[in-house]
Amino acid sequence: MQYEELAELGQQLRVDAVRAADAAGSGHPTSSMSAADLAAVLLAHHLRFDFDHPDHPGNDRLVLSKGHASPLLYALYRAAGAVDEEELLGYRTLGSRLEGHPTPRLPWVDTATGSLGQGLPVAVGMALAGQRLDRLPYRVYVLSGDSEMAEGSVWEAVEHAAYNHLDNLTLVVDVNRLGQRGPTRHEHDLDAYARRLHAFGWHTVEVDGHDVQAIDAAFAEARSTTRKPTAILARTRKGRGVEAVEDREGLHGKPLPDADEAIAELGGVRHTRVTVQAPPDGKVTTAVGDTTPAPPRYDPGDRVATRDAFGQALAAVGAARGRVVVLDAEVGDSTRAEVFAKEHPERYFECYIAEQQLVAGAVGLAARGYVPYAATFAAFLTRAHDFVRMAAVSRAGINLVGSHAGVAIGPDGPSQMGLEDIAMLRSVHGSTVLYPCDANQTARLTTAMADLDGIRYLRTSRGGTPVIYGPDEEFPVGGSKVLRRHDDDKVTIVAAGVTVHEALEAADRLAESGIRARVIDLYSVKPVDADTLNEAAGQTGCILTVEDHHPEGGIGDAVAEVFADGRPAPRMARLAVRNMPGSATPEEQLHAAGIDADSIAAAVTLLVERVVA
Repeated sequence: MQYEELAELGQQLRVDAVRAADAAGSGHPTSSMSAADLAAVLLAHHLRFDFDHPDHPGNDRLVLSKGHASPLLYALYRAAGAVDEEELLGYRTLGSRLEGHPTPRLPWVDTATGSLGQGLPVAVGMALAGQRLDRLPYRVYVLSGDSEMAEGSVWEAVEHAAYNHLDNLTLVVDVNRLGQRGPTRHEHDLDAYARRLHAFGWHTVEVDGHDVQAIDAAFAEARSTTRKPTAILARTRKGRGVEAVEDREGLHGKPLPDADEAIAELGGVRHTRVTVQAPPDGKVTTAVGDTTPAPPRYDPGDRVATRDAFGQALAAVGAARGRVVVLDAEVGDSTRAEVFAKEHPERYFECYIAEQQLVAGAVGLAARGYVPYAATFAAFLTRAHDFVRMAAVSRAGINLVGSHAGVAIGPDGPSQMGLEDIAMLRSVHGSTVLYPCDANQTARLTTAMADLDGIRYLRTSRGGTPVIYGPDEEFPVGGSKVLRRHDDDKVTIVAAGVTVHEALEAADRLAESGIRARVIDLYSVKPVDADTLNEAAGQTGCILTVEDHHPEGGIGDAVAEVFADGRPAPRMARLAVRNMPGSATPEEQLHAAGIDADSIAAAVTLLVERVVA
C-alpha cells in the first residue's frame, strides 16, 4: 500500500472500532482509535500471517496486550478478511467469538488479554520458543498501552527479553497519554519510557504514532536490529480523528456519544481488504521423539523426598518427549528441576526470581505447542496468581510445580511455607491439583501431568518420606488410595502428602487401643475421588481431614464439597494449620500445627467418643 492508502486503512480501523462499540453499547473505541495507524501499517506492510492456517509454524505472532482495545483487533481481522461485517457488529453479544477482551476462542489469538501487564511477558515466552526451540524467523509483536507500563510484570519481561537478546520481539507502546481515570504517569514524555527501556538494554524508536511513513520506518528498523529487542514508542492521541473525543478525559471505556457523526467525520464506512504477507516456509523439528516415559523406580521402605522424585521423573519425561520444556525461578537446586537442566539444557529456561515471568513464559511456550513445567516454591507461586488465572482464560496447558509446601519444611519459617497454594489452584477454572506422598506416586503423577489439559499443579515436599507404594502402582488422576481398611472402621482419616504418613502412624496406634480407622490417601485433590469418599462416609459415618495447609480452601473443603449435594452428610472434623508458624524442626512444626500423629489420634478418639455418645 502507498502511504495515503495506509492512512485510509487506519481510518477504516477507527470507523469499525466505533461501529462495533456502538452496536454493543459498550467497549473501548477511543483506546482503539489511538493505535489504528500503528495497526494498519503492521497489518499491511510487516505482519506475515496466514489467516487460513493460524497454526502455520512460520506465522508472526501478534499479542494485543491492551486487550480492552479489542475493537481495533477485530477491525484488523475484518480488514484481513478473517471476520465479516456481521460478526464485527455482533461484538460483545452472547455467543460471539468477539468478546470484550480477546481470548483464544478466536484461532488467531494466542493468549487472553485484558489483565494489563501480561501481554509482553507471555510474548517473551513465544519469542524464546522462536529463538531457542523452533529456530524459525517469525517475529512476535506486542501492542501495549502506556498505562500498563506501570506494571511490575512488564519490567520483569523487559529485563528477561534483553538478557536473552530477543531481537525477534517488537513492543509497540501506544502512548496516548490518558488512562482510565486521567493522565498516565509520564503522559506524552516518550523519552521517559526510552530512558527506562535503554537502561534494560532495549533498542527504542520514538515516532509520531499517526505518521504512517514514520511508523513504517520504525517497524523496518526493528526488523533490522540484532541482539536486542526493540520498543517502538508511539506518541498518539486517544480518540484520534473525532474532535468531540480526541485527547479528552472521561471517555475511557465508553462508546462515542454520536457514532454516526463520528463515522462521518472519519470519512465514512470503508471496505478495504488487505492481502497480508504469507509467512515463509518452515518446519519445527524436535531433538527427540515422542515415546512413553520410563519414570524412576524406588524401593518401598526407602526415604525419598517427593521433590527428588519429581526432578528425576521430569528428566525422564524430557527424554521421552521432545516438546517438554522446563522453567525455573532460580530455585532449581531446591525444586530439583536442575536434574532436567543437566540432561536437557537446551529446553531449560532460567527465569530468575521473577515468578510472574515464570508463569507467563510457560503460557507463551504452550501457545507455541510446547509442554511446559514451571517450578518454584509453593509459597512464591502466589505472586503469579493473576497469571495463573489468565492462563486458564487462555485455555493454556501448563504444569506448575510448588515445592517446600507447608509447615513440614521446618526451620525456614512462615515466609517460605506454601500454606495457601492448594486453595489458590483449586479455585482456578478447570485446574488439576495433585499432592503425592511418596516417590513412586510423585514419579507417576509427574509423568501423567504431561498428557492433561488446562492448569495442572503438583505439590511436593522438602523432607524425605517413606516409600509406601511399589514402582508399578497406578495413580489415576481423580483417584485415591485406601491404605487402611477394616469392616468395623469407626472413622475415616483423609490425608495427602506428608500427613498421609502421620495418618498411618495414628491409625496403627488407634488400632492398638481398639479404634479402627480407615485411611485414604487423597493424592488427587482436584478432581476429587467422590465415590471413595461417599463409600467411606456411608460405612464409617465420621471423616477427619488432615492437611499441611490453611483450612480455607484446602483438602477439608475439597472433601466437604463432596457432601454438599443434599444427601445426609457424615460427621466431619478438620485438622489444618491454624497457627502462625515460627522456626522449628519439621516434627515440632507438625505437632504445633496439630497435624501430627499424636494430634490425629487424639482428634479421632474425641470424634468417635462423641459419635458413640
